[in-house]
Amino acid sequence: MFILIGAVVVLGGIVAGYTWEGGKLGALFQPAELVIIGGAALGSMLIATPTKILGSLLGQLKGAMGKGSGKREYLDLLAMLYQLFKIIQQAGVMALESHFDDPKNSAIMSKYPDFLARHEAVDFLADSIKVIIVGGIAPHDLESLMDEDCDVHHAEASKPSAALAKVADSLPGLGIVAAVLGVVITMAAIDGPPAEIGEKVGAALVGTFLGILMCYGFLGPIATKIEHFVNDEAYYVKCIKTGVLAVYKGFPPAIAVEFARRVIPGDVRPGFEETEQACKARPEKSAAAA
Repeated sequence: MFILIGAVVVLGGIVAGYTWEGGKLGALFQPAELVIIGGAALGSMLIATPTKILGSLLGQLKGAMGKGSGKREYLDLLAMLYQLFKIIQQAGVMALESHFDDPKNSAIMSKYPDFLARHEAVDFLADSIKVIIVGGIAPHDLESLMDEDCDVHHAEASKPSAALAKVADSLPGLGIVAAVLGVVITMAAIDGPPAEIGEKVGAALVGTFLGILMCYGFLGPIATKIEHFVNDEAYYVKCIKTGVLAVYKGFPPAIAVEFARRVIPGDVRPGFEETEQACKARPEKSAAAA
C-alpha cells in the first residue's frame, strides 16, 4: 500500500514543482522515450535474470505491497509450535512423524493455513523435526544445520531484489541512450525551424529525465522495499528455529515458545501474556470443535 502512496507522492512532487515553475506537462509526455527506456530495461533484465528469480520477484513484490508478518501471524505460529512441543513432551518426538508426513492433513498444522502457505517455513520445520526423529545429532550440530539452511534460503530470497536493483542502476544509462537517439533525430532536422528543433531537443532531454526518475524514484526504492520485506520475513523462520532448538535441548514447551518469542522483532512481537493466552486458547478451541 505504501508503495503506491509513495509513487503518488513522488509524481505529485515533481509535477507540482514543474508546473509551479511554468513548465508545460505536455512537454513531458514522450511515449517513445518510455518505450526505449522501458523496453531496454525489460530486455536487459530478461537477459540477466533466471526465470525462477523473475517468478520470485513477482511473488515478493506482491508480499512487499502487503502488510507482511504481523502480530497475529506470529501468535498463530507460537500457538502451533506450542501444540507440537506439547506432543513431544507427552509422547516423544516420534509422535510427530505422522504430522510431518503430510502437514496439510495434520490435526494441528491444518488449522493454520497462513503457516501452510509459507512453503519454505513448512519445509524448514518438517526437515528439522525429521532430523530430530532420526536422532544422533547434538544440539549444537542441529543449530549449525538449521543456520546453514536459513542462510541458503535467505541468499536465494535476496536475489530478486538484487536483480531489480541492478536494473534500476542501469536506468540512468538507458536514459542517456534515449537522449542520444533524440539528439540524432534532432541533428537530422537541424535545418528545420527553431521551434521544431527545440521540441526535439526537449524530447531528448526527457529521456535522461525519465531514466533518472525511474531509477531513483521508483525501481530503486521498490528494490529496497523488497529487501526489507525479505529481511523481515527471515525472522519467521528464525522464530521456528529458535523454538525447535530450545525444545530439543529439553526445555518445556512454554519455555521453548518463550525462546521463539524473543527473536521476533519488537514492533510485531506479542507480549508474554498474549502468547500464553494464545497457546492455551488454541487447544481449547480445537477440543470444542472436535
